[in-house]
Amino acid sequence: MSSDAPLVSIVVPSFNQARFLEATLDSLLSQDYPRLETLVIDGGSTDGSLEVIRRFAPRLTRWVSEPDAGQADAINKGLRMATGEIVAWLNSDDLLLPGAIAEAVRTLQAHPEAVMVYADGVLIDEQSQLLDWHRYRGYDLLDLLCFDVLLQPTVFMRRQALETIGLLRQDYHLILDHELWIRLAALGPLVHVASFWAAERTHPEAKTMAAAAEFVAEAQRLIEEAKASSALGPVIAAHPARVSAGLESFSGRRLIDAGQYGRALGHFARSFFVNPGVTLHYWYKVVQACLGAIGLERVFLWYRRTRRRLQHSGVRLTLADGIVRLDRAERP
Repeated sequence: MSSDAPLVSIVVPSFNQARFLEATLDSLLSQDYPRLETLVIDGGSTDGSLEVIRRFAPRLTRWVSEPDAGQADAINKGLRMATGEIVAWLNSDDLLLPGAIAEAVRTLQAHPEAVMVYADGVLIDEQSQLLDWHRYRGYDLLDLLCFDVLLQPTVFMRRQALETIGLLRQDYHLILDHELWIRLAALGPLVHVASFWAAERTHPEAKTMAAAAEFVAEAQRLIEEAKASSALGPVIAAHPARVSAGLESFSGRRLIDAGQYGRALGHFARSFFVNPGVTLHYWYKVVQACLGAIGLERVFLWYRRTRRRLQHSGVRLTLADGIVRLDRAERP
């Protein structure tokens, strides 16, 4: 890609993630894109993160380490500093796969009407072992209001679109990214690329695990606010059953992560009552909730481990010479 390619700004919000931060920065700085602005926004880490950041400092555009008001505040701070035409953020425990930025730019150039582009990704654990493949389809505003979720580290946005709708809302702490995608989708089209661009890491401290049950309250608040919105309310009013079922299924999935299987089943039951098709799309999570509710979740976990072991035999994400490598030949 030529040197007159658009500038891409990537914000890395960081707080006490020293054990993952080096791999994250390596995966970002090894991208084959000529015009990259990197901004690390650290919240005043005390776990050795600053030593990692200082080692990378000569290759970073800018970095700061100071107390902040949380993830949204840190990301917004970086986005305000950013000068790129295309912007994104990469959490300090996630990874970009080779070629992600270049392909995102090519896609946005090919679709000038799009406000945002996203792709597929993989789920990894603390040791970078491959756990699962996350494949998506093209989503629109209604899909997002039904809580069809995206893999955040694969998302790249036009700066102009963000300036129009505003940055992340700091009163959302768990679905802050999804709320932003909804506002972007109300502004213009989203484009999906069927390529693997990022690895999202799951571990006990990750918000998706540590605060799983709290997602439900935020999701419910988001829909109530959307109903009162002149831009979003008519969309929900035209598809009330699907939106309601999507909210209930999302709540059930998050409560499974919190180990609250009985509550999860209640949400799945309400989802099925209003729109069975939405619920059946997540039938395997309903099975997991049922087994968990009667004390047999180990059976489901054994099945999932076995399936993953067979599906991903010999496949591993590795970091060598600063490049995240994924054996693409083994992809199912």
